Amino acid sequence: MFRDRDDDWWTAGIQFTCLPDCGRCCDEPEGIVYLSEEDADRLAEHHQLTRAEWLARDARRVADGRWVLESSRETSTCIYLDEAKRCTVYESKPAQCSAFPFWRENMVSDRSWGKTKRLCPGVDHPDAILVDADTIRAVARLYANAGAAMIFWGMGISQHIHGTDNARCLIALTLMTGQVG
Repeated sequence: MFRDRDDDWWTAGIQFTCLPDCGRCCDEPEGIVYLSEEDADRLAEHHQLTRAEWLARDARRVADGRWVLESSRETSTCIYLDEAKRCTVYESKPAQCSAFPFWRENMVSDRSWGKTKRLCPGVDHPDAILVDADTIRAVARLYANAGAAMIFWGMGISQHIHGTDNARCLIALTLMTGQVG
């Protein structure tokens, strides 16, 4: 994704912050949220259920054998989005949700990122953190070319004013570079 190509649309940097009580990313009908075992365990614990009970209630297995989060039968949107467009499982939400908007399909081109900007008011928001192109290149190359990689962080990352955004960016980096599993 971050190869030297002519379509380095992100050279001016990328700005994003998750806005409280927004819910726009979760309010897209027919969205699919793939679940890891860790996601299932975290959500089951949140609901005080066993993993098997939670999967039977709130997830379904798709043709390739993976689990996905069920959608609301009425709206075809996320089952955990309330009427005020707030996530009712925010602290336990799936990793895929935490990585938005830095999904590969959103980052692949300026056109894709533009579509994401129209959906997500946190992109280029005045309070968003700017990550410059040199940092994007250096970190992505170093991380993507590692034989194996891990990211560790301590309490300080979540206590910073932009702590959630910082953690989401790190999670997105692991997803975008395939350093998962």
